[in-house]
Amino acid sequence: MSLKGDELLLYGVQYATYALEVCVIASLARQSRWRRLKGLGLYVASLFLLDGVARPAVCNFFGPKSSQFFYFYWMTDAVFALGAFVVICGFFRRAFSKEEKIWSFVRLLLIFVFLIALGLTALSLTRHYTNLYSDFVIEFSQNLYFACLVLNTFLYLTLQQLAIDDDELGLLVCGLGVQFAGEAAVFALLHLSADHGIARALARFVVPGCTLAMLWIWVYGIGKTPQTVSEGFPAGREDALAEVLADQ
Repeated sequence: MSLKGDELLLYGVQYATYALEVCVIASLARQSRWRRLKGLGLYVASLFLLDGVARPAVCNFFGPKSSQFFYFYWMTDAVFALGAFVVICGFFRRAFSKEEKIWSFVRLLLIFVFLIALGLTALSLTRHYTNLYSDFVIEFSQNLYFACLVLNTFLYLTLQQLAIDDDELGLLVCGLGVQFAGEAAVFALLHLSADHGIARALARFVVPGCTLAMLWIWVYGIGKTPQTVSEGFPAGREDALAEVLADQ
């Protein structure tokens, strides 16, 4: 494919992503689900405002190779990682909304995972002190994305194992998993590949494509599923959570 064709494809995916972000927000408002999914709505709104508006503005003003754009890009990436973590916490809260004891345990687990991601980042930076600020932000974003992938996978398996009756939540979790899978694959390729040029070129397509797929799933999940919230675990299935935790 020619360079022009590559650029046209990227622009097409980019603007389709912006359109779907607007569709997600509109669906939340139209379906009267904003209050129940306000965390997800704010996350999508931040994607649109920061990635669709702020990043291009900074890039055009300072230039794509400027240090200002570099710092702004990775700072917003850290914001996206934090936002995704908050969204996952909201999904866990919804899944265990009727099981306060289990939610208390899961809440501590989420805090522990966040502290581990933060601690591993700080530990990795003790080996060198050059570009400490930018290295910390980039490393923290990568560690938090990986933690989100693990948590999201665990939540999806828990929903399936416990047969929690919440189709909308299942689709939302599935969509987020697609996004995290793409991010994790790109980060792993950047660390393992000797040719970072190929990895970065592939990342230009993988990450936007996964984001587009996530938004498609979310639009479908919000628009097509009934407005039901998990009523907790089905009778006789409380002990299954212990089995899920033991398998991880």
